[in-house]
Amino acid sequence: MMNLKPLGDKVIVEVLGSAEKTKSGLYLPDTAQEKPQEAKVLAVGSGRVLPNGKVVPPDLKAGDIVLFGKYSGNEVTLDGKEYLIIGQDDVLAVIK
Repeated sequence: MMNLKPLGDKVIVEVLGSAEKTKSGLYLPDTAQEKPQEAKVLAVGSGRVLPNGKVVPPDLKAGDIVLFGKYSGNEVTLDGKEYLIIGQDDVLAVIK
């Protein structure tokens, strides 16, 4: 169980691994691998608060697989696992 709860329109995701091997079978060193942009949503905040005080509910839910901006968010390590906290605006799409 995760002890992090995102606030507002923030989302906590677990980044899915990047390809370590090319389609032709060559192994890539860590420095040559692209930064992964696919992640699983673990927790979602309560939503964006508008200036008039209304809360817009989030579009995402825990368990969604999403694509996010390449250099988005803040990395956090908790109990030896790495997570990424991103804003819902940084999520580009949900993979169905």
